[in-house]
Amino acid sequence: MLRALVRVILVVVIVVAAAAFFFGYRWGGGRPQATTTSEPAARQETAVATRGDRADTTRERARAAGAEVGEKVAVGAQKAGETLEEAALTAKVKSKIALDDTLDGSRVSVTTDNRRVTLTGTVITEAQRRRALDLARETEGVSTVVDHLSVGTSATP
Repeated sequence: MLRALVRVILVVVIVVAAAAFFFGYRWGGGRPQATTTSEPAARQETAVATRGDRADTTRERARAAGAEVGEKVAVGAQKAGETLEEAALTAKVKSKIALDDTLDGSRVSVTTDNRRVTLTGTVITEAQRRRALDLARETEGVSTVVDHLSVGTSATP
């Protein structure tokens, strides 16, 4: 009974949505508000220039603004790409350490900064420390490995 009721409600919602789409109904309202003559002069549209001076100035400003926005987008995309590369490198090293049977990956922290990987945490033996460093060094894309690992059992995760 409940399943049939849910199906009926779902069908009604789909039919209403399809009807709204085909009849051009806009959920957020689509009609612009009429302007009144009591608005301040700064908000009213300016007259179109009859000479080329104003249009050229506007075009120049638009180009400058577009170039500035484009530059900011390019810088942001570059930073995002670098962040993704660092995160991928961190994940590669961390997964190698976690999948190694001789290491306790939960006790080793991995951070990456500009292809420089830093290992921090505690390992039980000197052999485990060397193994963790070797795994990080042999990972493709790693330029430098910084060792902040301590040997001993004193620290627990």
